[in-house]
Amino acid sequence: MNASFLTEIILPLALALIMFGMGLGLTISDFTRLFKKPVAIAMGLVGQIIAMPLLALGLCYLLNLPTPIAIGLMILAACPGGTMSNVVSQLAKANLALSVSLTAASTAISIITTPFIIGFAMHQFAPQTDASFSILTTSLGLFVITLVPVAIGISLRHFKSEFAIKSEPFFRRFSLFFMLAMIAALVIKERALLVSSFNDVFWACIALNIGSMIIGLLIAKLSNLNLTDSLTLGIEVGIQNASLAILIAISFLNKPEYAVTGGVYGLAMFIGPLLLIAGLKFKKTR
Repeated sequence: MNASFLTEIILPLALALIMFGMGLGLTISDFTRLFKKPVAIAMGLVGQIIAMPLLALGLCYLLNLPTPIAIGLMILAACPGGTMSNVVSQLAKANLALSVSLTAASTAISIITTPFIIGFAMHQFAPQTDASFSILTTSLGLFVITLVPVAIGISLRHFKSEFAIKSEPFFRRFSLFFMLAMIAALVIKERALLVSSFNDVFWACIALNIGSMIIGLLIAKLSNLNLTDSLTLGIEVGIQNASLAILIAISFLNKPEYAVTGGVYGLAMFIGPLLLIAGLKFKKTR
């Protein structure tokens, strides 16, 4: 199997299956909820689309990150939450319905916002390769591998709900397996960059994860949301779709070195939620 077949066919197809699985978990009510809780949804999107990329940009300069790590961090910050944020919200006993609605909304918006954020990052940190990046091509690619499979999954959930409900757990497990497989492949392929920049990428990922969760909580507090919804915003803003970030770097940009950040984040992104959940449990026992 040659590299181009893997990056141009297999990886996008695998991500499309993951997004199809996410669609199986969505219902029409997840979208009507956008109008029932407009403040929570709007503030969550502000955290994801504006605050998190700004935090990532600040970390790039503050930590003086190498170019591949910096662009990788910006790609990561530009991606929506994905199914993993829903899983963590469920485990944390947050507002799962709000989490799912936020994931759906951010995924839809990301086909516009993600390419622009990536284009900005390329211009800032790698202007010599900026000309090879196309915002339109990236938007179309994201539309095909994210929104189309999600729409198909939603349709199947609506018309064949029993089949969709039974199938969804398989796609959740596949999502985790796929991410771990890509991380393992990245460690092997980009081990030299990973070894030389491990401290940079690890601490950048931790800072982005914990920092963005704090931002989500602060936004929720300023919006006078209750504790459950605040926890949900913290998780949704703090957990990004690492699989999508890796795929964008490898398949869209043809830069596997940009995917290293997403790979490390895929493992580190659970640290922030664990600390948050532990802190809330400690607070309740006092």
